[in-house]
Amino acid sequence: MPGKSTLPMILTLVWLVTALQGAPCLAEPQRTVVDSRGIQVSIPSEIKRVATVSDGLVEGVMTALGVQETLVAVGSSCLQRHFKYSFPSVSGQNFSCQDGMNPVLRLNPWIKDLPRVAKSGTPINYEALVKADPEVVIVRIGSCTLRYEGDETATKTIEMVEALGFPVVVIHGTNCGKAPSVSGISEEIRIVGEVFNKRAKAFELAGYLQAQVAMIQERTQSIPEEEKPTTLVFGPSPRARKAGGAGQVFGLNTIEAHFVEEIVHARNAFRESGYFKKINAEQLLALNPDVIVLCTASGYHPPRELYEAPYYQNLQDLSAVKNRRVAALPWSPCNCSKRLEYPIDAMVIAKASYPKRFQDVNLADWLLDFYQHVYGVDTETAQGLRSAQWMDWTLKKASGGPAADETSGLIL
Repeated sequence: MPGKSTLPMILTLVWLVTALQGAPCLAEPQRTVVDSRGIQVSIPSEIKRVATVSDGLVEGVMTALGVQETLVAVGSSCLQRHFKYSFPSVSGQNFSCQDGMNPVLRLNPWIKDLPRVAKSGTPINYEALVKADPEVVIVRIGSCTLRYEGDETATKTIEMVEALGFPVVVIHGTNCGKAPSVSGISEEIRIVGEVFNKRAKAFELAGYLQAQVAMIQERTQSIPEEEKPTTLVFGPSPRARKAGGAGQVFGLNTIEAHFVEEIVHARNAFRESGYFKKINAEQLLALNPDVIVLCTASGYHPPRELYEAPYYQNLQDLSAVKNRRVAALPWSPCNCSKRLEYPIDAMVIAKASYPKRFQDVNLADWLLDFYQHVYGVDTETAQGLRSAQWMDWTLKKASGGPAADETSGLIL
């Protein structure tokens, strides 16, 4: 039950619901969905209006299931933005990338005009939620808006939304639970499928994603310990540099280490614990990983930034830099918890860590096949999704052209 301090706000909001919505309508036929909390949530039999608090997982599943047009409000600014970044080079030239975005926005441009009821670092706008008048609110704990399972902010937010009379279906992201894992994404997909009565399509989607990861695990699971490369997921965050560091790394208790060690079967180069942990140049040089995979960290970071940016010239003695074994994960704004594109991350890390074992995988073509299977789109649309996630460097690498190593730096 809400604490005493929240009751006045709840009463005010309940009055607001009454004022904005008027007299209640006749009850619609109901059914029950069990969410990640194990709670039975009563929802309308046919869902027509949905609000989400998620950074793309829920909306991506809805798009894959063909029910995205029921969205009436979203809870993440990263779903509605177009991004661009530029980086200096020691040669005096700038490297730039334009029009990056979440795949959900690329597929559904109209989402940018939906009411936004929340975003990272701010509380829920309950008045905007009431005006949107959803029949159900789907909340993903682990998103950047509601990041931590069981904390006071998440608990009170859910209580407040329920007090307004909106059914709340909660799903738990990849950083919930005792150990970070992507295995729970299939359960998240199943629950969203239940909400929309799309069980078969949800089962098929989850199975496809699992199969991509299983293929990687099978190819790498028998590698002897002494043959495993040290692989570091590294975030060249400008915030970390401003604070005197070189960037951010991920310890053994993170989803990034889960990808490296449990899926790809390489060795996480950073052997401590910690999530987005700041590290300086001396510490990074001491780690000296065989492979570096750059992730979204307060912006997008291509391998070329690590090779050519003036502020990283003190890292040129790293083995991964000298051997051009630096890769980049897809652009993933608000990457607090993994989304439907998680097999892409796994494949990029796998190909960077074990290029010979995955030399038969043409990443440029594999990406198109992935997007087509997940979202049911044609080739041209899949190409647009590849561009939106800034993965077109795979085209240059596949062509064998002279710009391939300069742009991607990835030996495949």
